Amino acid sequence: MAGGKGTRLRALTNDEVPKPMVPVAEKPILQWQIECLREQGVSDIVIIVGHLGEKIQEYFRDGGSFGVNIRYVEEERPLGTAGALSMLPPMLEKENFFLIFGDVLFDIDLQRMERFHREKQAAATLFVHPNAHPFDSDLVIHDADGRVRRFDSKHNVRDYWYRNCVNAGFYLLNRRICQGIPAQTKVDLEKELLTSLIADGQPVYAYESSEYIKDVGTVERIQRAEEELGSGLVSRRSLRNRQRAIFLDRDGTVNRKKGLVYQEEQFELEECAAEAVRKINRSGYLAIVVTNQPVVARGLCGIEDVERIHRKMETLLGQEGAYLDAVRFCPHHPDKGYPEENPAYKISCHCRKPDIGMLEECAERFHIDLSRSWMVGDTTVDIQTGKNGGTHTALVLTGDAGRDGKHDAAPDVMGENLLCVVEKILERSGENG
Repeated sequence: MAGGKGTRLRALTNDEVPKPMVPVAEKPILQWQIECLREQGVSDIVIIVGHLGEKIQEYFRDGGSFGVNIRYVEEERPLGTAGALSMLPPMLEKENFFLIFGDVLFDIDLQRMERFHREKQAAATLFVHPNAHPFDSDLVIHDADGRVRRFDSKHNVRDYWYRNCVNAGFYLLNRRICQGIPAQTKVDLEKELLTSLIADGQPVYAYESSEYIKDVGTVERIQRAEEELGSGLVSRRSLRNRQRAIFLDRDGTVNRKKGLVYQEEQFELEECAAEAVRKINRSGYLAIVVTNQPVVARGLCGIEDVERIHRKMETLLGQEGAYLDAVRFCPHHPDKGYPEENPAYKISCHCRKPDIGMLEECAERFHIDLSRSWMVGDTTVDIQTGKNGGTHTALVLTGDAGRDGKHDAAPDVMGENLLCVVEKILERSGENG
C-alpha cells in the first residue's frame, strides 16, 4: 500500500516525494521492503499507488533490476486503507497474500507468520507487537488463542489496564476478502473491513512477534530506524536468526515485593525498573518476564487476576516508553494443605521455577539461544533456574536479595537493582550506551 501522502513527513518530502520513497539510510523505505521480501522468496509484488505514484513507477519499473516482478494498481482517488483491494483479485494467483503499509520498516520471518496463519485457518492475520508508545497506538484485543475480538483506537480514552499489543500495519489475508469490497469505494481496513469480518464470526487472528517492525512515518522515527539499521539490530531481531533474551523474575525484581502480590492494587514497579527495561529494548536482547505465581494454586486469586496484574505491568511500563516482549507465568504449587487451595493447580509441573519449562517454551517460540541469554531475579530459585537452563545469571538486591536460602547457587553478576544489573549485563555484551 503506497498511496499515502505522508503529511507527517512533509519536512522531508516537501510534497514532491511520495511517502514510501522517503530515504532511510540512503534507500527508499519501499526498497527496503522489496529487498526483505525478495530475500525470503517473494518475487511477485503488486504496488498500490496514488499520490505521486508515477515517481514510484519510474524508480522501480517492472522490478527486474531489483530481482522481483512488480505490477501496479493506480488509485484515481483515495480509497482508504482497504478500498483498493477490490482491484486485486485478477492479480492474485495464490490463496493468501501479504498486505504491507508503505511506511513500515521490517525484517520478519515470513514463513513463521504464514505457518501460524494456515494453522489457524485464518481469513486475516495481523502482525502485532509491543512498542515503546502504546498509549498513542491502535491496540489489538485478542483472546489467549490469538483470535481478535476488537480494536482499541489510540483516540479512545483508556480507563483500564491494557496489553501492549499494537497493530503493526503488516497483514496476511485470504484473497476471498477482496471479493467482498465494493469497487471504487473508500474503505478503512481496521475500522470497517476487519471489524466487519470479526462481527460476522470470520477467523481474524493476531500473530504476536518480537521481530523488528517500525512505523517510520515521522522524522524522529526515521532517525531512530537509521541508527538501528546501522547497528545491525533490524536484521538480528528477525526470527530467522537465534535470539538473546534477558529473562526477568517479576516480584522483587520488576515490581516491589509486598508478600504475595495477588491484587492489582498491590502492584508497584520497582524504582528504575522501567529505565532498565528500556535499556534492554534498545539492546539486542529480548525482555521476557518469567514468574511463579502460586497464588492461583493457593486459591488467593484466579488466572484472570494474574493476567490483570500483568496488563497493569505492561501499561505502566508503556507509559514510560518500555515494553516486554513476552510474559510467562506458572500458576502451580505442588504442596497441598492451604485452606483455600485450588486442587486443579496443586500439581508438580515442568514450568515452575527452578524447573525450566517457561525458558524452554520461550526458547522455542522466539528462537532463543539460552547459552547467550540471562536469568535475572531476587532469589536463589531464579539463579538456580538460570543454571538449570544454561543461561548466565544475575541477582538483584531488591526483594528477597538472595536471602531465600532455597538453593546454593551463586550468580554471575550482582547489582543493587534491576537497572544496575542490566547495565552490567550490557557492558559485558558491549551494548551499553
